[in-house]
Amino acid sequence: MPIIEDEPHGDRIPLPPDPNRVQRIADDEAALAAARTLAARFANGASQRDRERLLPWAELDQWSESGLGAITVPREYGGADVSFATLAEVFVILCEADPALGQIPQNHFGVLGVLREIGTPAQKARFYREVLAGLRLGNAGPERRSAAAKDILQGTTRLRATPDGLRLSGRRFYSTGALFAHRVPARATDDEGRAVQVWAPRHAPGLTVIDDWNAFGQRTTASGTVVFDGVPVDPDDVLPIWQLADRPGLFGPASQLIQAAIDQGIAQAAIADTLSFVRERARPWIDSGLERATDDPYIIGDVGRLMVALHAAHEVLLEAGHTLDAIAAAPLDAQASARASVAVAEAKVLTTRIALDASEKLFELAGSASTRAAHNLDRHWRNARTHTLHDPVRWKLHLLGDYHLNHALPARHSWN
Repeated sequence: MPIIEDEPHGDRIPLPPDPNRVQRIADDEAALAAARTLAARFANGASQRDRERLLPWAELDQWSESGLGAITVPREYGGADVSFATLAEVFVILCEADPALGQIPQNHFGVLGVLREIGTPAQKARFYREVLAGLRLGNAGPERRSAAAKDILQGTTRLRATPDGLRLSGRRFYSTGALFAHRVPARATDDEGRAVQVWAPRHAPGLTVIDDWNAFGQRTTASGTVVFDGVPVDPDDVLPIWQLADRPGLFGPASQLIQAAIDQGIAQAAIADTLSFVRERARPWIDSGLERATDDPYIIGDVGRLMVALHAAHEVLLEAGHTLDAIAAAPLDAQASARASVAVAEAKVLTTRIALDASEKLFELAGSASTRAAHNLDRHWRNARTHTLHDPVRWKLHLLGDYHLNHALPARHSWN
């Protein structure tokens, strides 16, 4: 895919992919096969991309051409409409190979979930057509904390009607995928004080993406700043997300399912590297009387415990996906929407714990040699610690306890 350069900001703007190179995925099996093919390619350079912060432009071109971006498009619009369980597994596969690269499409699918629930038929037809052609969707995330943005749902980003048409202004952060996207959906408040989502074209005048993401983990997600400076907006590019608070839906649980899948992929990568290092490089402790670290009963026991936790997290993740699939197949009410949030919260608790435990236990089991910078094994912990902060797992436990103890239904937003 060719790239054009905006010199004042160093802002690379992707052009649409060649439609002749974009595959059309037909079903769940094909989606999983495509994910495995890409994962095999992405795994080779993952450590180097992390170490040198090499942004995955070429890899995302491959992702677009694979057709994976359209796997949740409904069948009546030409997509595969894969199950939630398959969507979760696609993210597990890609994030085991490279969790930063694998995370980048999270908002692509998140905003597609919003489109499914509140988009007009005309909006769906147009945006789904773009996605089927390989276009990527990013996200202009929450604003940084300020007096006007005390939490992630508040902010000063505004969509205003002017004599020259609608104009969008604001400054957002945590914008995973925006740098590489063809459209950058953003939350804003309209003139009536309502929350809307504006699907701004990436090349729109006044829209700038600043690559200022410098976290110690998930380094190549480029989840930095997006600036909207009087960006002209087509009214047909605006979704009324204020409507989502008043009716049950699955956009929040689906978004959280993806977050849990990313952590599961991180955990699987950490454990795979733990096993390899212990087998190939670790030495037995001097008091053990053993010749190989792999015969150490304490290491064996710890590996066993990690595998139980890893398997449990994965199974609960897939179970949550199947729960969403069953709920989506029936009429949706408030209780069903709540069950979806509860199922995904359970998965999120377990995948968070195993991602952190596995990436930290790696060094204890593999020994001092595993901390050498040449191995870059600390990337697993850095990635796990960074991504699991996306939304606090302590509030997932509160959600679960309040639901089971007090029959309280979870709030409806993208983090539940």
